[in-house]
Amino acid sequence: MNWDEVRAWRKAERARLIAARLAVPLETRAAWTERIAAQLEPILRAADGPVSFYWPMRAEPDFRPLMRRLAAGGIVIALPVVIEPRTAMRFRPWTPRAKLEPGIWNIPVPATREEVVPVLLLAPVVGFADGYRLGYGGGYFDRTLAKLGAGHRAIGVGYELAQLATIHPQPHDIRLSRIVTEAG
Repeated sequence: MNWDEVRAWRKAERARLIAARLAVPLETRAAWTERIAAQLEPILRAADGPVSFYWPMRAEPDFRPLMRRLAAGGIVIALPVVIEPRTAMRFRPWTPRAKLEPGIWNIPVPATREEVVPVLLLAPVVGFADGYRLGYGGGYFDRTLAKLGAGHRAIGVGYELAQLATIHPQPHDIRLSRIVTEAG
């Protein structure tokens, strides 16, 4: 398979997997998210620095209740912010009372200009295979992980229905520390 075929395949798989995720009833996704959160919480509580979440969209696992619990326990929570297209993301601190503003694709981001550097990032997966994440195709997480370098971990999070035999990793794709789904 050449890279043009891989890109076309990945685009088609993204569309198929997002549609499959959206077709799952909200109650089922909520139960799956609770199982994922139960696995993540001890890992996140043990992090030795800020933890980056994401604002959920397109039926991704919604960890806002977990974010509130961790923030109440004194853990610094961050959300990614795209400042410029095709660059690494930056991270702003979030609290349950944080003022939010629309970011790229109208995803809410903290309105503060203060930045933090997370030691652990949660990366939503559209699809996954062999430790690699298929995202939305913008390359933001891969650029960010490459820039952060050693000492920073990323955990992919998503539903088991997103597992693929391969994502046909490209040279710039970065393997995640682990991937957590409702199945483990």
